[in-house]
Amino acid sequence: MRDIAVFSGSAHPTLAAEICAHLETPLSPVRVSRFANDCLEVQLQANCRERDVFLVQPLVAPVQEHLVELLLMCDAARGASAARITAVVPHYSYARSDKKDAPRISIGGRLVADLMVAAGANRVLAMTLHSPQVHGFFSVPVDHLNALRELALHFRDYDLSHTTVVSPDLGNAKEAAAFARLLGVPVAAGAKQRFAGDTVAISSVIGDVAGRDVIVLDDEIAKGSTVMELLERLRELGARSVRVACTHGLFAAGALKRLADHPDVEEIVCTNTVPIPSTEQTDTDKLTVLSIAPALAEAMRRIHNGESVSALFEGL
Repeated sequence: MRDIAVFSGSAHPTLAAEICAHLETPLSPVRVSRFANDCLEVQLQANCRERDVFLVQPLVAPVQEHLVELLLMCDAARGASAARITAVVPHYSYARSDKKDAPRISIGGRLVADLMVAAGANRVLAMTLHSPQVHGFFSVPVDHLNALRELALHFRDYDLSHTTVVSPDLGNAKEAAAFARLLGVPVAAGAKQRFAGDTVAISSVIGDVAGRDVIVLDDEIAKGSTVMELLERLRELGARSVRVACTHGLFAAGALKRLADHPDVEEIVCTNTVPIPSTEQTDTDKLTVLSIAPALAEAMRRIHNGESVSALFEGL
């Protein structure tokens, strides 16, 4: 197999360029054009024949537009005789649609996985899927990374002697426990219920948070309703300080401002799996964005060289 070829859709070219800088390989150009009937066309403007092709495209708003771009890039690479096509999807937004929890409802996580494979993807590289079992929806190999080490390195600069990691719900408790082990601190979890209309309620927190410095860890923050509800419970229980951390900082509908304006929140930490709008960043000085480009680049290098990717997470 010949050299790596890395292409980026329009979702997050800054991240793709940073990945390529770590790989010491150029980011190959892509032309995306739109016909008069609103259909998209993609052209990969570099040679793909018998090359190891990586297509970087997180599924962020507008999700459907970026999904179609990714599918067209996969198809273009397959038609150009790529030796292998790896879809690098730092944020797989359809992972939230992973089960039939209402009558006659679609399971988008599985459908989109099938679409990517049908379009030509031979492998998928993802970061912190909302439900880890979603990688079972894919009929091709999936390398599932997480950002726990990057987040832990950031928080190790603080005094952790009175710190507790809190998961907003029991579904994220396993990841929170792994994060707490990296920091050497205890873990707690919220007892969450979700109601119609995307309303959530956290009735209690399982674990000791009174007088503690709390790090709230979630996989993603979209509207932030769960974290805002948890902040109220933590205040009632007497938490001393609160820092909020997540992998995917989507911050939809003014979520970042609402969190930053909360008097108990001292810091908000996320990674750059998705682009943070510049207007959102300038609204607060509480936001810290960590780069996961080195981790993605190392995983891509290992995939290309046939080395173990799981070795990156030994000890977690």
